[in-house]
Amino acid sequence: MKVAVIHYWLVAMRGGERVLERILAMYPDADLFTHVYDPDVLTPIIRNRTIKTTFISKLPGARVHYQKYLSLMPLALEELDLNDYDLVISCEAGPAKGVIPRPDSTHVCYCHSPMRYIWDQYHTYKGAAGRAARFMMPTMSHLLRQWDVASSARVDSFAANSEFIAARIEKYYRRDATVVHPPVDVEAFSAAATTDLDDAFVWIGQLVPYKRPDLAVEAFNRLGLPLVVVGKGGEKKRLQAMAGPNIKFVDSLSFKDLCNLCARSRGLIFTSKEDFGITPVEVMAAGRPVLAFGEGGALETMAENVTGLFYYEQTPEALVAAVEDLIRWMPHFEPAAAQAHARRFSPEMFDANFKTFVLEAQSRQRAPGRPLRPDATPLALAPGTED
Repeated sequence: MKVAVIHYWLVAMRGGERVLERILAMYPDADLFTHVYDPDVLTPIIRNRTIKTTFISKLPGARVHYQKYLSLMPLALEELDLNDYDLVISCEAGPAKGVIPRPDSTHVCYCHSPMRYIWDQYHTYKGAAGRAARFMMPTMSHLLRQWDVASSARVDSFAANSEFIAARIEKYYRRDATVVHPPVDVEAFSAAATTDLDDAFVWIGQLVPYKRPDLAVEAFNRLGLPLVVVGKGGEKKRLQAMAGPNIKFVDSLSFKDLCNLCARSRGLIFTSKEDFGITPVEVMAAGRPVLAFGEGGALETMAENVTGLFYYEQTPEALVAAVEDLIRWMPHFEPAAAQAHARRFSPEMFDANFKTFVLEAQSRQRAPGRPLRPDATPLALAPGTED
């Protein structure tokens, strides 16, 4: 069976690309399609595949300014010739699912989120855009929404990375979705000895408005407690200007250093409403507590009073009070319980759940009584992953 995997763009290694790695491991002969990619930032698992790009990659400055070509991406996807492929797997967060597969093929979509910059986060992105982009966004986004809904009908089965995203898929596409939580490399993290813990809390993520790093900075200014902010983004200069001497900024860390920082930290401050949120699971796997805003994927990944606490208002005052509550609660925190909870999101769990999802989609796609071709099998899995 020939398999095609469609990923929106490959310009960094983030959560979506980690999911892609696991999918490619299950389908070792799959071809990979994307709008644009930068081989220098990709891991060998992705970089060493046959990667085919849409015409977006040939446009001026596309590797850096790919988002400026967003309005052309629907056309680019529809120009891909997928007639040779029996199974099409699209990974959606930017435009990816709008391909035109063969009528008798199976098309499944793993959706990290319907494109947030034209749906639920539209006004946030528009407010942060430059003058020219703000002028163009209403018309461009209107047309993209129409295409996005229309192209959802080309997908045979949707998988969502959380119940939170499954609800968005139902809201915007009027489609059901199977929840398959993304893989988290929980075994890469280990707890530090109690005597090796630092005094600082950590905030980890892109420094962009919707993740609300400003809440953490303002709250810790008031608390006077040490905070390490790890990440890059357009908000960095503004945040540094408002931060007190107790707040340290770090652009990026190696994975090893990130694991060490999580394990030694006092805990994670998680201020955003995320689709899933891999970072809280990683910190739990490192045996440390999480203080999270109580909306979005965190409600699915955390167990209150076991792995940490929630707070429910995105204000500095609410976060200050929540940090004080967390400090009072921390003597009851058990690192082993948090680590056990994090293992629910292991890569092996993802593999098993995604494999079942695809098998069921293929079964529904086949007409009653119609056998597979003699030379085809339900899944093209890597050796040793059949069970």
